[in-house]
Formats: sequence, structure tokens, C-alpha cells
Amino acid sequence: MPVFARKQKPTRLQSLDELDPMLRSGKPVLLDFMQVGCAPCKVMDGIVNELAVEYGDSAHIVKVDVGKVPGAAQAFKVRSTPTFVLLGRAPAKMSKKARQRAAKQGGGQPRKKSGQITPRWRTSGLVKKDALRGVLESNGATKV
Repeated sequence: MPVFARKQKPTRLQSLDELDPMLRSGKPVLLDFMQVGCAPCKVMDGIVNELAVEYGDSAHIVKVDVGKVPGAAQAFKVRSTPTFVLLGRAPAKMSKKARQRAAKQGGGQPRKKSGQITPRWRTSGLVKKDALRGVLESNGATKV
């Protein structure tokens, strides 16, 4: 590994359209809604930067400045900062018949169609780093 390797940094969102390619990648997307001059946001800034380094390319860590990204606060119903939202693909629910069919076929898992992109987790205020790690890892992110 080179001595001066570039560290992974959180992506700074300029518009909500930039979220589409991230969501299509299938990786979890952690959105940090923040604003300049917010004391709790400054505290969480360092933690979010550390998470971006730790999880690298296995998750998208995104900072959203609600004052600079038009419509972001309204789209995600953000009322206070910092607010964290984790987006991911929810697995499609299987019907009772599909589960029974899978059990009869020797326990093989039936194919699941990927569900729609939904907010999987949300919280506001100061959050412990371990809680954010747990949410990322439970949605498929792995440490680098």
C-alpha cells in the first residue's frame, strides 16, 4: 500500500439526481443531512468521515447540506439536523405458497425479486459511531 494513499471521503451531494446511480449500485447509502453552523453536525462530521474511510467502496456515505441542496429537506422530511437516513433495497416479501413450495423442494431458497428502494433506518441528533456501524453492516456493508 502506498504511503500517501488517498483516503475515501464522504460524497457531497449537489442535487438529488446524484442519488440515482448510488441507489442502483445495490450498496447501502447513508445520508447525513447537515448544515453549516450546526454544533451537533460538527461533532458528527468527524464520525461520518471515519465511517467513509472504514467502509470504503462497500457503502456510499453521503453528506447533504440542506441549505445548498434544493428540495432535499422536503423530499426526506428532515426537520432537524443532523438527521441520518439509510437507504437500501428491501427484499421482496414471499407469499405463503412460495415459502411452502421452497420447503417442499428440499429447502432451496426461491428466487427473490429485489424490492423497491426504501428508507431502511432513520434517526436525528447525535448518534454513536457503533450504532452507525451496526446499521451499515446489517445492510450489507463490510469494513475495508
